[in-house]
Amino acid sequence: MKIKNYATIYLVRHGRTDWNDKKLIQGHIDIPLNSEGKTTARGLAQELRKINFDKVYSSDLLRAKQTAEIVALEHQLEVETTNALRERCFGEIEGKSHHAFKKIDLILDNLDDKTRYSYKFNSDMTMESDEEMMSRFLTFLREIAIGNPGKTVLVATHAGPIGVLLIKLGLFAYKGYVHVDNLGYVKLESDGVDFFVKEMVGVKRKDF
Repeated sequence: MKIKNYATIYLVRHGRTDWNDKKLIQGHIDIPLNSEGKTTARGLAQELRKINFDKVYSSDLLRAKQTAEIVALEHQLEVETTNALRERCFGEIEGKSHHAFKKIDLILDNLDDKTRYSYKFNSDMTMESDEEMMSRFLTFLREIAIGNPGKTVLVATHAGPIGVLLIKLGLFAYKGYVHVDNLGYVKLESDGVDFFVKEMVGVKRKDF
């Protein structure tokens, strides 16, 4: 039987920012890493230094791009950025406290999985649903896998798309939410069609 030539993809959440510390909703707002974020990203670079990365991709938001650049420096690789790897757009609640999620969480927890996947809750309708976020994110991951068979790739991104991807792949139930630590990561193998989770670091499910 022929063995498929999978790409290995490390999905890494960005390092800490001041807005992480203040528990403010970042979304598409372009917040840089703080000093702790840069220091711990250098620690991750050391942790992953023996992995032979062939390419590095990143969300074009600064906090992810800076994380990718710190890790890529260890491997002397350039970082390719794209808005397809961005965090969810949270619309009008970006910049507000995480307390804004409480009302949303109560609504989401009472929806069936299909409805929740396409649900948009904010009044200006600019917030991305899980479905919209996955449409861009998963499409790009498939392109990476197809374009890099047999290679190992680093992808610096955000907690939202990583968490929803793991739910979509059946690793977590669609209740509560998937928490990804800053600099937590998921190791995947993919041929562009199927995705297999091989390792998770700093990832767990939390209840609302």
